[in-house]
Amino acid sequence: MNPHNPNSKSGGKSVFNKSVAVIGAGKMGSILIQGLLSRGLLTRSRVWATVGHPDEARAVRAKLKIPVTMNNAEAVRSADVVLLCLKPQMMRKVLEEIKPELKDQLVISVAASVPTSYMENILGGKVAVIRTMPNTACMVGSGMIAIAKGTYASERHVEMTRMVFNTVGKTVVVDEKHMDAVTGLSGSGPAYIYTIIESLAEAGVKVGLPRDVATLLAAQTTMGAAQVVLETGDHPALLKDAVTTPAGCTVDGLMELEEGKLRVTLIKAVVKATHRAKELLFTES
Repeated sequence: MNPHNPNSKSGGKSVFNKSVAVIGAGKMGSILIQGLLSRGLLTRSRVWATVGHPDEARAVRAKLKIPVTMNNAEAVRSADVVLLCLKPQMMRKVLEEIKPELKDQLVISVAASVPTSYMENILGGKVAVIRTMPNTACMVGSGMIAIAKGTYASERHVEMTRMVFNTVGKTVVVDEKHMDAVTGLSGSGPAYIYTIIESLAEAGVKVGLPRDVATLLAAQTTMGAAQVVLETGDHPALLKDAVTTPAGCTVDGLMELEEGKLRVTLIKAVVKATHRAKELLFTES
């Protein structure tokens, strides 16, 4: 059965009305497939995934109930949209494999640090290429995904890409010059937040709370504070001031954070990760 056949009996009607090839159905690739399927944007008859090894193929096939192959060109041949869920160092090889099969497909990359111009130069012609930067919170539908279009991608391609990634989180369109900064902030950001949650939970244990309670308090407080920022649109400094009552305990805690240079340390972490993102394509092996 052709997974790209819109008349496939098992597939039904797709809201997205596109066939998708996911090249590299690892963690992020599988998350995107699950998001598309669960939201009804895509049917199983319209998606084809690729992996690098037979064991991975069996695992993905069993988990997602979709066709899986190790032949990238075969997967791309009949697809309308090609999702490149690859590590940067794999990009050239895969692009050269699929290049002969590309006609008018939209190519969407989730690879960090790989410019659209790099992909366009390898593919040749006027291929519509879009670069994205999702983060791992996509696994629970709360991801942050930045989108930047290449030279030949249209606004219609951008909207199609947003439709895909809105299934796993929030999307924002940025100029490509900002994508390395996005990688340093929201791409790497979950790791910073996990460190903060871990530290808050450890502090809770230090002052006598059971570990599970301390972790719950730290995690839910972090999520709640973030939700307030998103829903009110207020500057975080204003929201911080609203919690900080005169001569209260919060101001003493904030003074400790300032003395420990938490603010400047977080800024330096984002700057350092951004600089590293600029180098990633050429230094990973």
